[in-house]
This record gives sequence, structure tokens and C-alpha cells, in this order.
Amino acid sequence: MKRIIITGATGFVGSNLTRRLLQDGHRLHLLVRPEYNPWRIQDIRRDVRLYKVDFSDEQALKGIIRKIRPDWIFHLAAYGAYSWQTDLKQMIKTNIISTINLLEACLKTGFEAFINTGSSSEYGFKNHSPSEKEMLEPNSHYAITKASTTLFCRYTAQSRGVKIYTLRLYSVYGPYEDPRRLVPTLIRYGLKRKLPPLASPDAAHDYVYIDDVVRAYILAVTLSKQESGAVYNVGSGTQSSLQEVVETARKVFGISAQPVWNSMPKRIWDTAIWVADNRLIKDVLGWQPKYTFEQGFRLTLDWLSNIRSTKAQNVRRKNRKS
Repeated sequence: MKRIIITGATGFVGSNLTRRLLQDGHRLHLLVRPEYNPWRIQDIRRDVRLYKVDFSDEQALKGIIRKIRPDWIFHLAAYGAYSWQTDLKQMIKTNIISTINLLEACLKTGFEAFINTGSSSEYGFKNHSPSEKEMLEPNSHYAITKASTTLFCRYTAQSRGVKIYTLRLYSVYGPYEDPRRLVPTLIRYGLKRKLPPLASPDAAHDYVYIDDVVRAYILAVTLSKQESGAVYNVGSGTQSSLQEVVETARKVFGISAQPVWNSMPKRIWDTAIWVADNRLIKDVLGWQPKYTFEQGFRLTLDWLSNIRSTKAQNVRRKNRKS
């Protein structure tokens, strides 16, 4: 059993990782911002210790870390990954300053491993699948802050002789994803046998199911023989265009309607090539994606259907009592 700190545990990936670590029997301490949204962790709230903290308050943060003395730290808190998160100062505060403060506080007490969460956006636009050793060419404020954090973590690991690793996540999807994202939107419309407004059919992503991503975190923190400050691409290694993703949704739901392409504005990150070179994480950590996009899509649909069924049952019970 390990003492574990997780930041970003109320987010999509963090809440799934939290559940997995609870199942494995660890003691979890969640560091959340004072105005956090609890919806993803409401059902496990009693199973974890929760600390509200402003990461810019160095003294408060150091006090919490001294109290916990964590073995493992999973740092997933971030801002700017979603199109509606546009405040540059908040990106700098959350992605850079908070990471520096957290890592410095953890270095004071010592730890077995610190896992930083990076982003495939750090690479910028490439006409191929970039390896971890390739030059970073971030093309957004968010990507710049994430690249800066990755470089800081790598340098700290190598200069201080500590185990800090970065997982560069590609397009993660699955249970507890923000309802405004593509896969939840396709499911929501699909349940009505409809399709939502769509961008270009050529817009591509490397979609990786959440359970595969959580497994990458576990492997990164448990395997000892790794390069100091190692960075790993976490993606399926298979690119899917929006057209292919929509065809999967049409197949799963039996949708006869034809997609209306370019019925929503193009996003600044849309590109026809976006795929992970995942050879390093396969070779070093032995990680392999287990789920195809269709399998993960169906699992996400099953999860959402169960959630809807449970809510409906609770409403019926409440109505009977009243």
C-alpha cells in the first residue's frame, strides 16, 4: 500500500486513475483547487482524503506535502486543454507555476516516483508520428505551457537524480469525459439516432481509451529501470479521421442520417495527421493499447447507459417515497 497524491483527480483522466488506485488498495490524498467541481468523485468521496489548496500558496502546499509524505505523486491538474479554456494567465499559473511549486514541495520530503502529465500538443503540427526525442514546436499557449513543464520535470529529474517521468497523452476518451467533447456528444446525439454539427471529415486524432491510459500511469510509477526524466507518448499508434469516428457512431447506433461536414467551425488544432509514435512506451514499459476505438466507444456507451439507468431508478424510488 502506497501513500499517493493525485492532482486533477476531479478531472476526466484523474478521476479514472483515482478509482483504479483505490481498487488496488492504496491510500489516496487528492489535492484540489478551492472551487473544484465534485461530480466525478462524489461516489468515492468517503474513500479518499481531500485537501483544498491554492497551488500558488507555497507555504500551504509544503505543509500539506509534509503531512502526507507521499510515496507516489500523479500530477494531472491542467488548464487549457479544452477549447473554452483560453485564459493565458491561468494556463501559466496552473500548468507551470503550480507544477514547479508542487515538485519543489515534494522534493523536500522525498518520493519514490513523480508522474507528470504532458500533452501531444507539445509537438505542434507534424506530418508524421513524432518520437519523444523530436524537437517540440508548440503552436498554442496551452502547448507552450505544457512543453515548458515537461522540460522542467526532465531537467529536475536529471539534475537532482530523482524519478520523474512524463506521459504525453494523445486523445483520451471514455467514462467521465467532459460532456462537451466529441465522443460524449456523438453518444448523446446517437441515442436519438442523430448526428451533431461536425468539423472537417479529415480532422484526425489518435484516440486512446481511458483504461489503457490509466494502465500507462501504473506501469510508469512501478517499473524501476527507466531513463531519468523519461517522456512517453501514450497513444494507440492508430490515427482515426473524424469521418471514421462518425462512421463508427453511425454503425453502433444504426444512424441513417448523413453527416453534414463543416457545419461547425474549424478548431485551431485541427490537422489531417495526428498520431503517436508509441514504440518507446512499448519497449520500456511493455505497454500495449488493448482497445480499438470501436471497443472503447461501446464501453463508453455502456457506462453512460448504466449511469442513466441508475439515475432513472433513483428518481422512481424518490417519487414512490414522496
